[in-house]
Amino acid sequence: MNHPQTPKGQETLDWAARFKLLAQQARHPLLQRFYQAGVISAQTPLEQVELLAMDLETTGLDALTDSIVSIGLLPFTLKRIRCGEALYWVIKPSQLSHESVTFHRITHADVRHAPRLPDVMKKVLETMEGKIMVVHYRAIERNFLDQALRHHFGEGLHFPVIDTMQLEARQVCGDRGWLYRLFRRSPASIRLADSRVRYHLPPYHAHHALTDALATAELLQAQIATHYSPSIAIRQLWD
Repeated sequence: MNHPQTPKGQETLDWAARFKLLAQQARHPLLQRFYQAGVISAQTPLEQVELLAMDLETTGLDALTDSIVSIGLLPFTLKRIRCGEALYWVIKPSQLSHESVTFHRITHADVRHAPRLPDVMKKVLETMEGKIMVVHYRAIERNFLDQALRHHFGEGLHFPVIDTMQLEARQVCGDRGWLYRLFRRSPASIRLADSRVRYHLPPYHAHHALTDALATAELLQAQIATHYSPSIAIRQLWD
């Protein structure tokens, strides 16, 4: 079993202290409560951490111009995925293009009577309280939630995440990235479905927020079982 070194700079992240400061600075009551719930110590072993897999489907990739169209949340630990506590919403976006519908198959009929994002954010933030988010490609979940809350609440959202894409990149590329470039070799794909194949996990239908949240939770469990120790400190994995 490999025990990768902590990436440079990763060990300096102190999310507990940051949340205390954010709780003092936040103006919106929902954000005040979220930050006041706090974050676990950076030294906490991963096997003791309450995790929350999250996936967002969006109308595009630009958080400044595109919108969230669905949210999937699934609580889990290294030993258990609590599917009975899963949450899923279709969200009414500001606009829905044909290209977007083709990608995630959420149609205009699906969103016609769907709630808008502010209507579900209370439940989303309550579910996130005290948990560590697990996502595959953190730029989507972080950037879209941050921009959406800035638009609706007037202030952004900050939270630690474990990014399974980042963890997979460490294994696939590691320190050999320059060799791939030197010899013009393409590294193996670290997309969610392709990453799961390497751990012999079953294929799922992609681009459904709840299914992708489940796929991400399973992937993290497999990554830890294969490359890490369950007792690894959370500080070595979160960002």
